[in-house]
Amino acid sequence: MSISPSPSLSLSPLRLSSNSTNLPLVSTYTCKPFTQKRHPVVVFSYRSGTGLTSEDREELLKRYGLDPDEFLSEPSSKTRRKKEVQRTGRGAKLVQDKEPREQRTTHKLLQVLGGKARRKKLLSPKGMDVRPMMEVVKGAAFDILQVAGGSPASLRPGRWLDLYSGTGSVGIEAISRGCSEVHFVEMDPWVVSNVLKPNLEWTGFLDVSYIHTIRVENFIERAEQFVGKDGAFDYISVTPPYTAVDYGVLMGEISKSALVGKDTFIVVEYPLRTDMLDSCGCLVKIKDRRFGRTHLAIYGPEWAQKKRKSD
Repeated sequence: MSISPSPSLSLSPLRLSSNSTNLPLVSTYTCKPFTQKRHPVVVFSYRSGTGLTSEDREELLKRYGLDPDEFLSEPSSKTRRKKEVQRTGRGAKLVQDKEPREQRTTHKLLQVLGGKARRKKLLSPKGMDVRPMMEVVKGAAFDILQVAGGSPASLRPGRWLDLYSGTGSVGIEAISRGCSEVHFVEMDPWVVSNVLKPNLEWTGFLDVSYIHTIRVENFIERAEQFVGKDGAFDYISVTPPYTAVDYGVLMGEISKSALVGKDTFIVVEYPLRTDMLDSCGCLVKIKDRRFGRTHLAIYGPEWAQKKRKSD
């Protein structure tokens, strides 16, 4: 912006060091009417590379008793904030009025249904961020597995993989009913520290448990590394958050991984209106039951399906 001098104006330059690189060039023109009060007019001429910030410009204008909003293209954020509070009265106590994030807590609503830890209470988080398998569904799943495995009173000894383990109630039930070891996969560190591990300590199963704080997808990708020399798991439970996964993709990845063997049983909890295939790799669906809005599918080897039909 520039102002052309006229006969009625006289130039009174403001002396600045020519070596200054941090201040703009400022010139002051004053009007000289006979009876009117003099009003200073400030004109900015910016050098490229001076690096003068909007706050510096605002401070310079204030030093001459001028309103920065009349000269700067945009008011500073501080000025905009102040005007907004003055105009509406809102936001003056924004920090004080902001509610702190609710602290996560636990309660004991779950219990072990059978086996050596029967009736022991288990911790679970309050709220819906972790949704344990309903006890009626869990009880039915283990009853089906025990019969299919040829031992109605307990599970066949073996290794259990509990995907999306959360509270660990499914894996703990497996140990209580006869499994030799369980691998828990849970990505939430808070749940692992405050729910899963305390439940394992309380039931006395920590020594036969392996906790993997990792995403299920990453665990499946690295399946060969986790199964090691022991090979495929004997049992796998899949209880993901309903809306967080594509069941077709998930079951396809599991079926093609090293986690599954020809004698593996897979327990899947899934929501209503979800299509589940009749097979999962080399395994066949041996049971599919509905519990309200929840479905339970169990896949296993063909010999287990033939055994159920003969029974």
